[in-house]
Amino acid sequence: MGAGYIGLEMTEALHARGLRVTVVERLPQVLPTVDPELGALVSDELRAHNVDVRTDTTVQRITKSGDGLLVTGSRGLDLRTDVVLVVVGARPDTALAETAGVVLGVRGAIAVDRHMRTSVANVYAAGDCVHPYHRVLGTDTYLPLGTTAHKQGRIAGENALGGDREFTGSLGTQVLKVFDLVIARTGLREHEADGFTPATVATVADDHKRYYPGAHSIHIRVTGDTDTGRFLGAQLVGHLASAAHKRVDTFATALHHGMTVADLEDLDLSYTPPLGSPFDAVQMATQAWAREHGWFRSHRVDAGIPPQAALSQ
Repeated sequence: MGAGYIGLEMTEALHARGLRVTVVERLPQVLPTVDPELGALVSDELRAHNVDVRTDTTVQRITKSGDGLLVTGSRGLDLRTDVVLVVVGARPDTALAETAGVVLGVRGAIAVDRHMRTSVANVYAAGDCVHPYHRVLGTDTYLPLGTTAHKQGRIAGENALGGDREFTGSLGTQVLKVFDLVIARTGLREHEADGFTPATVATVADDHKRYYPGAHSIHIRVTGDTDTGRFLGAQLVGHLASAAHKRVDTFATALHHGMTVADLEDLDLSYTPPLGSPFDAVQMATQAWAREHGWFRSHRVDAGIPPQAALSQ
């Protein structure tokens, strides 16, 4: 039950043990942390490995049936199985903190400042129980990620010992392997970009020059702010050999430093035909966004000049 990160990781692990696996997701797509177009690619990969995928389906009842279990639900769900894994999201366990008088914040997580201080003097908190600062949105949100927890824990420990270090913020950078696919994202999707005028452009680019054997396509979706040209986020799906997991890191670095979409074209990225292209797949994707929305590197974005005005000058 649940087709998020952990659910899909467990699906692959159980499949590797020779078990038949059914994934049941109440939403219309698997991996709802990416856009539906990319979620469909993940569904195809699961089905290619004989995983039974049931989306838009709700489990309503689990009962014992002989030596196993009977799972029933909407859309005619009626399965006999040996094991049911319930993997339906995370929520912060903050009962102890609340009892101690600590103020809670987003989604009931512990409210902390960027030094990881709680509302109670000399009490610090970090990890999945707290709400982190989102670097793009400029607000607190709830993003339970291992990378974020490690950074926050380091800062909380240093400051508890008398340091003065700030958490610079999370971008929600994530990556997942599902059989032979890698799915990655960083920053915001359109519906998450509150306070911006977002638009997303989809691109398919090769991971290296097609004339060199073994090239794989990477599906990339770039989101930017059409008012300012600011880069807001990216999503990628590519073959395990396509280095999609490192390309998302290029996007995350650009996002961390507040670059525009057009700025990414100027990055001096490496190139050799077996591994890349003169313009990397990352840059091909951002070029496509800039073309569609009229934002080019020559625009004086910092001066607030709209695209058409910048073109006329």
